[in-house]
Amino acid sequence: MAEASSQPRPTSINTGNERQLAALDLGSNSFHLLVAQDNNGRIHVIDKIREMVRLAEGLGSSNVLSDEVAERALDCLRRFSQRLKGLHSADIRVVGTNTLRRARNADSFLEQAEKILGVKVEIISGREEARLIYLGVSHALEDDFDRRLVIDIGGGSTEIILGRQFEAEVMESLHIGCVGMTQRHFADGKLRATAFRKAINAAKLEMEPLVSSYTRGGWDTAIGASGTILAIDEILSHMNPDANGITLEGLDMIQQAVIDAKALDKLTLPGLPAERAAVFPGGLAVLRGVFESLGIEHMRPSGGALREGLLYDLIGRDHHRDVRETSVLDLTARYHIDTAHARRVRESAISLLAQVAMAWQLTAPDDKPMLSWAADLHEIGRDIAHSQYHKHGGYLLQHMDLAGFSRLDQQDLASLVRAHRRKFPVDEIAKLSQRIMYLAVLLRISVVLHRNRTANPLPHIDAQAGERHIRLSFPDDWLEQHPLTKLDLDQEAGYLKAIPVTLEVAE
Repeated sequence: MAEASSQPRPTSINTGNERQLAALDLGSNSFHLLVAQDNNGRIHVIDKIREMVRLAEGLGSSNVLSDEVAERALDCLRRFSQRLKGLHSADIRVVGTNTLRRARNADSFLEQAEKILGVKVEIISGREEARLIYLGVSHALEDDFDRRLVIDIGGGSTEIILGRQFEAEVMESLHIGCVGMTQRHFADGKLRATAFRKAINAAKLEMEPLVSSYTRGGWDTAIGASGTILAIDEILSHMNPDANGITLEGLDMIQQAVIDAKALDKLTLPGLPAERAAVFPGGLAVLRGVFESLGIEHMRPSGGALREGLLYDLIGRDHHRDVRETSVLDLTARYHIDTAHARRVRESAISLLAQVAMAWQLTAPDDKPMLSWAADLHEIGRDIAHSQYHKHGGYLLQHMDLAGFSRLDQQDLASLVRAHRRKFPVDEIAKLSQRIMYLAVLLRISVVLHRNRTANPLPHIDAQAGERHIRLSFPDDWLEQHPLTKLDLDQEAGYLKAIPVTLEVAE
């Protein structure tokens, strides 16, 4: 069943100071929709809607999402889409997590989901999910300098984060969650002490490689987020009105009560929502394993989680605190990129973009930033080796963790860097969207124009574009005075035929 607040529904699109934002978390257990108002960088919640979809139940051993569960999820999105009407697509973020990361047929589901919602669905990595969870939790707490350990147990994964204030320092995402753990250890519906111990040990086995890095510096406060942990805290408050947070003793008490129920279909605990009972034993075992592994003595719950983090991340982008920009700046330093040269390439690329944006339909909010970041990082592979450095750069950007980037955005960035010079790889041309293909053309031309790497400014270059065609015009005699640039552009015109895009240089 959907749980919605009684707040009135907006009757018009966002205007002025009444801007509304929405975050939709397509989790492995539940889908959560949060609608809030942006009040000068702080969110005021207007609406919360949650449905228990149990997406992870439809993921078989072959990692193919079943048609039945996919349709159940799409039905949920059809209902949620009504609440999103009237909001600008730029004010909505929709993300998929563990189950959609794993599903081999996720593309088919995402295509239908995006058609229903009218916005892009981002599949985020486990560490990006952890960063956003930490951001949401931190904004729900008082602003102090405590070092925080944040635990979030979802349907298909568990995120563990160490950080201070609003900055996550250590982030991990484990492939254990309440749905998967329940399916693996309580599949027969029996609640036995032996099954609990096996489940707890399985969680501890997943935790083992992380223990030293998380316990080395310690933490001041342990905080739990999301459904499983909030349910455990609620159950404890009913069992012991004097309880103040979650302790190992409290987990023991709940575990014994669950075992006493003997069967999942008979599991009823005070404070446990009926729809959560079916996956609660697995989530309880995961938290117990995390407590034992890290030696946690006390944990307090937080109402903030992934969806709140999404909204604050969205607000940050609008207030020029885009974490993606920070990620790119960090990479330029780490990989010793020539920032002066990269800046010149970026400026030329953006100048070309401004002239062809309408003709090539490069007017989406992320088109200019994506081209800028690709220009900033186009030589990242040089730190590996000069030979084939565009290939090294593409590989690095495809496989590293990049805070703030969805999987698709990261793949687009990697593709631009991979395709910024030399021949287009024939096996990858078919994978390039028209948008990325056109952005790659602009980046390639800019790289060619700055091949001599001097600080001398370029003249104004007029660019006119049509479908799969771009024409460059230079001031009189400029190309005659720069014959190597003319040869480079002629060569580039040959490379672009593979896409195919026609590059014409006016004499």
